[in-house]
Amino acid sequence: MKYDERHGGPFDRGSADFWYGRGHKPHYYSGDTYKSDRVEREDMTPEELDAYSAGYRAAEKDGAKKDWGYE
Repeated sequence: MKYDERHGGPFDRGSADFWYGRGHKPHYYSGDTYKSDRVEREDMTPEELDAYSAGYRAAEKDGAKKDWGYE
């Protein structure tokens, strides 16, 4: 399935959460990340939840994570 990968969207936020070592906590932004309203899990549609999880899984499969310099 093809997901909308716009910055701030569910797929993007899922992949970013994995990249930065954050847990799987579904959310997204209605517009630009940190510059628009944040939509939390309880307000997400099943499709948005699926997109978030798909982004997280895709990043997890890739395995790349931010190097914080102390690992």
